[in-house]
Amino acid sequence: MTDGPSTPSEPGPPPLNATNLTDCGEDILLYGDTEKVVIGTVLSIITLLTIAGNSLVIISVCTVKKLRQPSNYLVVSLAAADLSVAFAVMPFVIITDLVGGEWLFGEVFCNVFIAMDVMCCTASIMTLCVISVDRYLGITRPLTYPVRQDGKLMAKMVFVVWLLSASITLPPLFGWAKNVTVERVCLISQDVGYTVYSTGVAFYIPMAVMLAMYHRIYKAAKASAQKHRFVDFPRAYEQDGACCAEAGLRHQHSTKRLKAAEECATLSKLLCQDRKNISIFKREQKAARTLGIIVGAFTFCWLPFFLMSTARPFICGSRCSCVPLRLERTLLWFGYANSLVNPLIYAFFNRDLRTTFWNLLRCNYRNINRRLSAASMHEALKATEKHECIL
Repeated sequence: MTDGPSTPSEPGPPPLNATNLTDCGEDILLYGDTEKVVIGTVLSIITLLTIAGNSLVIISVCTVKKLRQPSNYLVVSLAAADLSVAFAVMPFVIITDLVGGEWLFGEVFCNVFIAMDVMCCTASIMTLCVISVDRYLGITRPLTYPVRQDGKLMAKMVFVVWLLSASITLPPLFGWAKNVTVERVCLISQDVGYTVYSTGVAFYIPMAVMLAMYHRIYKAAKASAQKHRFVDFPRAYEQDGACCAEAGLRHQHSTKRLKAAEECATLSKLLCQDRKNISIFKREQKAARTLGIIVGAFTFCWLPFFLMSTARPFICGSRCSCVPLRLERTLLWFGYANSLVNPLIYAFFNRDLRTTFWNLLRCNYRNINRRLSAASMHEALKATEKHECIL
């Protein structure tokens, strides 16, 4: 979410309708040629990597049948929001930073720029929030939640996310809490009421929901770990149930054969139940780990910026910003970096997405669907063989 720079006014009496910008206490950041090259290179790399990573997510989900699942609609929405940040916001912020903090694109485009920045960043944050709720329901209600997880429901959720994001951008465009757009300044409205509303809806409420979902998934995984114990039977029985066949051969009398068969059936039932517990346990552990990394990265990237944005109107007033410009820009780019981190996290923890990324980067996009289907069938057959071996 943008925090355009504020600069001191030109010498002489300010016009009647201008803000007294000398109260901001900010100077233009004058960079040398070497600093401009370094800053421009680093910020450009962040932007290009953000575009590449999120484009790969969208292309992968759209082209691979296995990835075209309703739950991945949220991942595409997240990638679209992050991609919009990289295309529509980051280039103008880079130019503004390289010229020392002055806004060069006029008052009208400033309002458009702030609206795009706020909407795209808010959509990214809210989508992360909805994904955390989706993962929580998928883990805690594995039997009932997928029934309701259809494409229409996910499309409605995505629409609501973008609608709420757009609602935050509208007040400054329709008279309430106007943005600061004077003397080469482009700064989001510093009205106290609007700041509390926008930061609360765009960040603090989603962050609270994400933390709550992570806490619940973590508790479920911990409880599952405590309940998950191998059943108490001799270790000789654990070796693929071979003892059952041997017992049947050794006992000649019908009563003993019947007893051996009952023991074998009981053992198989216990082993099947234990394997089911292992599967649930692993799924919960993976969900807790993945969501923990997502929440951690999100908090690390955005929390400092929003703390500054929330406190600034109370410290500086509503006319301009008194926060050092260098600090503002650094915290802002930390927030933008979250758009780069998101596709990396999902690619790391989603094997199908990771495999698709690797094939697309190597231009080996032919028969991707067939290879992924074959890999899935191979894994299913291995799981079935293990299960049959135990039985």
